[in-house]
Amino acid sequence: MENRRVRLRFAPSPTGGLHMGGVRTALFSYLFAKKHNGDFILRIEDTDQTRYVKGAEEYIIESLKWCGIEPNEGVGFGDGPYAPYRQSERKELGIYKKYSDQLIASGYAYYAFDTSDELDAMRKRLEAAKVVAPQYNSVSRQNMRNSLTLSEDEVKKLLDAGTPYVVRLKVPRNEEIRFHDIIRGWVVVNSTQVDDKVLLKSDGMPTYHLAHIVDDIEMEISHAVRGEEWLPSAPSHVLIYRYLGLEDKMPLLAHLPLILKPDGNGKLSKRDKSGIPMFPIDWYDERTGEKYVGYRETGFFPEAFVNMLGMLGWNPGTTQEIFSLQELISAFSFERVNKSGAKFDPEKTKWFNQQYLRMKSDAELAKLFAPILEEKLKGTVELQHRGSDYLQGVCKLVKEKAHFVSEFWDAGNYFFIAPTSYDADVIKKRWNDQSASFIKAVAESFKSLNTFTASETELTFKAIAETQGIGAGQVMQLFRVCLSGVGGGPMLFEMVELLGKDEVVKRLETATNSIK
Repeated sequence: MENRRVRLRFAPSPTGGLHMGGVRTALFSYLFAKKHNGDFILRIEDTDQTRYVKGAEEYIIESLKWCGIEPNEGVGFGDGPYAPYRQSERKELGIYKKYSDQLIASGYAYYAFDTSDELDAMRKRLEAAKVVAPQYNSVSRQNMRNSLTLSEDEVKKLLDAGTPYVVRLKVPRNEEIRFHDIIRGWVVVNSTQVDDKVLLKSDGMPTYHLAHIVDDIEMEISHAVRGEEWLPSAPSHVLIYRYLGLEDKMPLLAHLPLILKPDGNGKLSKRDKSGIPMFPIDWYDERTGEKYVGYRETGFFPEAFVNMLGMLGWNPGTTQEIFSLQELISAFSFERVNKSGAKFDPEKTKWFNQQYLRMKSDAELAKLFAPILEEKLKGTVELQHRGSDYLQGVCKLVKEKAHFVSEFWDAGNYFFIAPTSYDADVIKKRWNDQSASFIKAVAESFKSLNTFTASETELTFKAIAETQGIGAGQVMQLFRVCLSGVGGGPMLFEMVELLGKDEVVKRLETATNSIK
């Protein structure tokens, strides 16, 4: 393995939207490949044509592009020396049948002619006999219609007559199967727990169990990364490499831990509604009529999504949590991937986005906020044309408490539209003749200021409070409410400076005239 070029693939099936668990598999494969100056490939495993969903392949490609984890070869990213990268196209070249025929010729696979009714009857017999896991295996196959129980002549007649058949792997009875997983170490399974997997279906299409192995061999894949749910199938795959005499071509295996629900009970699935999307971008499932909201459409930055996903089941061994993609590449190793499941935390996911939002420049945020603002201010005239510097100033003040740019409007719409109502609780508690007189005095003093800065207005505000014998803290929230209508918000005098003298004086005068 030391001399092999590092080559990893992401091989989803186009059967629906790409769940975040699938994206994590792609991400970890990408990180490892890039760290070792290797290749990252997108292969489409469309052997199950009955489950093919129109648009799913395009969705997968667009999702990877949005995440910034683009393959350097594969479907949608340019053909390399191993094209084609769709299994349906590779099937037409006879690649899979060649390997299937080799397994049959060497006695490690066999033809099975059982009908669906016969298979159902077998399962019922085993269930009646109290067999815990009814399956087609080294014991049950002896009572079925296959090339192991039928004579050569009978098999030939059935094949010549075009009788439908599948090709099954011939798993040995009571044999220890050992393999090494990069994450889990040595795994040992007895072959009595392994069924005779179907390798080639009656329509000539290979199943996943044969197809991915053949493709990994042909494409010289060095490491195969997949979810923990595939661990029970791994012994069958180890046998196939062995029976083909190609164990030296077998990729190193890495089975990732499950992504768990927020409460830790069970695997997170696309049906879970935890207030956070399960898909990278919007996905509409035509078969079910369900729409799944994506991270992109919810307002997440792709860097935040990838950072969050990278920390699900992997840890850097330090307290660092914020990683650029390049930093993830440098720090990543399978040795630091956890064996146990990783709990998905919706609030932590928002936290990641908040960190990336704060790292954006005010100019970047203003550009993102501008379309939202245009939509909200449509048909209004107040403060629509304050310029880009003003918009950047608003973003600077409201971003500290926001998780998404979409929250900027609710957090600071008063920067664009003067309040027409005022926080009732604050008014009830703080508004009286003395405080009304104070607000009027502040408005008058502000008119005469030559420099309307945060520090200058704050000094003036406190001086008036002292002159009138009022504690500045007693009227500060009321002052805010007169300007914005709400009792909380960003730094008060920075807000005053940004609104500007004319607007602040106007709002204070409006408040004193309208608040009763």
